[in-house]
Amino acid sequence: MSKSGTGNGSLKRLLTVQEAATYLGISPGHLYNAISTGAKKPFPVRPKRVGGAVRFDIRELDRYIEGL
Repeated sequence: MSKSGTGNGSLKRLLTVQEAATYLGISPGHLYNAISTGAKKPFPVRPKRVGGAVRFDIRELDRYIEGL
């Protein structure tokens, strides 16, 4: 089993905005703008809120990438 317990190697399941942006190859600012309330072009993957933190599920990001 991996350190993260997800079974997907060294990747963790929930990514920060910075990590998700790096994973997608976009800037964190672009991602923050796309997930903000009232964004003109909202990001198709909705972030999760964990406490006060914003996180992206890597499996949902993978589905988004596969659908491009």
